[in-house]
Amino acid sequence: MKSLVLIIFMMSSFAYADDHLPTSFKHTEVSPGIFYLEGIGGKMSIGAVSLLVGKEYIVLIDGSLTSLGPALIKKIKELAKRPVDFVINTHVHGDHTGTNKLQAEKGAIIVGHDNLRERMKSNLQKDHYPEALPIITFSENITFHINDHEAYVFHLAAAHTDGDAAILFREANVIATGDMLFRGIFPFIDLDSGGSVEGYKKGMKKIIDMADDKTIIMPGHGPIASLKDLKKDFAMLLDSESRVKALLNEGLHEEAIIKADPLAKYHDEYNWSFITTEIMTRTLIQSLIKN
Repeated sequence: MKSLVLIIFMMSSFAYADDHLPTSFKHTEVSPGIFYLEGIGGKMSIGAVSLLVGKEYIVLIDGSLTSLGPALIKKIKELAKRPVDFVINTHVHGDHTGTNKLQAEKGAIIVGHDNLRERMKSNLQKDHYPEALPIITFSENITFHINDHEAYVFHLAAAHTDGDAAILFREANVIATGDMLFRGIFPFIDLDSGGSVEGYKKGMKKIIDMADDKTIIMPGHGPIASLKDLKKDFAMLLDSESRVKALLNEGLHEEAIIKADPLAKYHDEYNWSFITTEIMTRTLIQSLIKN
């Protein structure tokens, strides 16, 4: 998995080819003053961004890639007419923290989980832009009471990474999941950054339990989702793990399991360029062995 982590760092931070990058952001207002922003015009899937716009404060949830800073700032100006006051990072990966420095230089306060800050301090991100570190951190949860919204930010332990957070806008019945949801594609579970399949399952279940049939879910990757969509992807993960576990219990080693292709039924729908069916299978194997 070390090589996989290197790949995600390179992809997230600086190594996208220009012709693969989105060229701008499109937005959807999911509830008054709450926007879901997606990159358009490129070939690569990047982390989505959410924006809370009100008279009191502007809150950005995640910040996309560093190189997309100008496009993101342009979209924020269009929607908010002024700079961001707070940035809430849902986890450490560069396609979600890449514009922290830019936002901080414009006066934004960066917020994130304790573990997110520690990981940013210990990797190359600190060398490139120490200003990007969160200056407000939390261990379990923190609540923002702004713009007539109660935004409940809560930690999801050892899930996508060890520093994940999701945000529930209680009055609006909207949830921003960060990378706890890769809608309709295999999720990236970063075992080397403290993530685990078990924690990812628990995190998804926690979000499911908070939602109802009217909840609007803004994923870290993919289109806006519903509780039905979240449950479908959760069921896929549970079944995939069960299929891999059964082969491990039969005594098969990793390469034999890969050859058996236990996730074949999900390949056409969930396979994608970064987390292929094989990589998802290896993640499940390694997480099960580790536990």
